[in-house]
Amino acid sequence: MLWPMKNSTLTAAALASAFTLAIATAAAYPGQQFAKQATITLTQARAIALRAVPNGKIVAEELEKEPGGSGLRYSFDMKSGGKTREIGIDAKTGKILENALEGKNPD
Repeated sequence: MLWPMKNSTLTAAALASAFTLAIATAAAYPGQQFAKQATITLTQARAIALRAVPNGKIVAEELEKEPGGSGLRYSFDMKSGGKTREIGIDAKTGKILENALEGKNPD
């Protein structure tokens, strides 16, 4: 009787691993496919953006190819004081490329 229980335990562990992988994959951010080209990690870029807008809260983030700087940037939409700011961080240097209020028609 012990053998079927071992199979059940192994099957449950395999399903849990697959479920965890599916959640991790779903949590990927837009542009993550460019991350290997970046020198700055998403975590480092978040910290830079939060220093630029100390009372801000990140509500959207992406890694994108865009003119300016190295051509690869993290872009953050941040809420602060009822307004949304777009913060662009060069993904290779960590330099702030953009820190502006979002217009009526955001990207």
